[in-house]
Amino acid sequence: MEPIKTKGQSFWELVRFAILALVIVFPIRWFIIDPFVVSGLSMFPTFNNGDYLMVDQLSYELGSPKRGDVVIFKYPLDPKNDLKRNFILRSFNPGKYYIKRVIGLPNETVDIKGSAVTITNKEHPEGFTLNEPYVKNISNNTVNFELKDDEYFVMGDNRSGSSDSRYWGPVKKKFLMGRALLRLLPINKIGILPGQHQQ
Repeated sequence: MEPIKTKGQSFWELVRFAILALVIVFPIRWFIIDPFVVSGLSMFPTFNNGDYLMVDQLSYELGSPKRGDVVIFKYPLDPKNDLKRNFILRSFNPGKYYIKRVIGLPNETVDIKGSAVTITNKEHPEGFTLNEPYVKNISNNTVNFELKDDEYFVMGDNRSGSSDSRYWGPVKKKFLMGRALLRLLPINKIGILPGQHQQ
């Protein structure tokens, strides 16, 4: 016959369980996986307003973004996202976060004429035009950007309804939070690496 647990013993078991859960969950939540809810239609039709994602924060600590990655990042022009700002203030009173697609990589030149995006780099000195089957709503732009060592050119898939690098410039790697790893909602669109596309 097992000894009956007192209220005190049950309480301390609950405390131990809570501490163990914090030790396991807290590092995962803060440093590896983070939830993100899509707001707006800048990535339509790939993502809709209200889509619930889990963001992989570890990959870009170990490596670099690739063209076609769907990334979540701190909006560089929001004063609340100033990296010189106190870490605690940034954690509990964060600035705007955006979700976009990586189009241009460091040290590349991005040329946009109409709806055609051309990338020039060491491997393609004559340039190549991106194949973008995820773009349904096109726009008419004339843009030229030369990216520096740590800069990424990002655009929304909804080209006619997205505020992105065409208007406020490239994003430095330090602002990148991570890539879209899982889509959990809506249920009929659950998937790993949603929206991922490689050239």
